Amino acid sequence: MSVTENSPPSGRVPSGSGGTAPDVNRVDCPSRGVLEHVTSRWGVLVLAALLHRSYRFSELRRQVGGVSEKMLAQTLQTLERDGFVHRAAKPVIPPRVDYSLTPTGREVAQQVSALARWVEGRLDDVLTARKAYDATREA
Repeated sequence: MSVTENSPPSGRVPSGSGGTAPDVNRVDCPSRGVLEHVTSRWGVLVLAALLHRSYRFSELRRQVGGVSEKMLAQTLQTLERDGFVHRAAKPVIPPRVDYSLTPTGREVAQQVSALARWVEGRLDDVLTARKAYDATREA
């Protein structure tokens, strides 16, 4: 496959490790870390939530059920570092911080949100497959 076939839709060929095109199957490719951040348990849910609107920290924590303050803070910081989330601190009392998606964050959020919706839509099939699998293992 040529570099152009492997390049992103924008036509840019981003450099990975050593100036080669990114390849998540390569052990030293930095894209693996980014993929891990985006597809982590909380990363997917935070990105999907922010796709709809910006949130304050406490609102986002309520929206993403089950996430601890610590994990949400770490996830937001990681996604902000990767350029997916924008943190806007307003100098008011009490302090107000809003989280929203950057343009790149919106792109990736659309992708993971579509995956999450697909999983929700196919959940019955997955549960049926699990039952069949477990039944063959018990026999």
